[in-house]
Amino acid sequence: MALLFSSVQAFEAYQNLQHQAQAKWRLQEDALQVEWKFKNFVQAMSFMNAVAEVAERMNHHPEWSNVYNRVSVRLTTHDAGGLTHLDFALAQAMDSLAITASQS
Repeated sequence: MALLFSSVQAFEAYQNLQHQAQAKWRLQEDALQVEWKFKNFVQAMSFMNAVAEVAERMNHHPEWSNVYNRVSVRLTTHDAGGLTHLDFALAQAMDSLAITASQS
């Protein structure tokens, strides 16, 4: 099981994510949240499929939803009860994959 970040660790990791990521992640209620808007449904699904492969390898799965070209995401580590390194690692991967999906 991943170790729960303290509030200081979570805030520092969040600041680092904000500095590196293209997306505007939000830190809310012990979770990271973001929404992407793609050109169309195909791009949104391409992104989700790519993320699914990464999430499965990490054994860390997002809470997410899709409506046409929008993908909303909430990341938290349920078994730890909040944010861990897994959430920030998946957020970074998702950010990169969103850029790739937007270019297709």
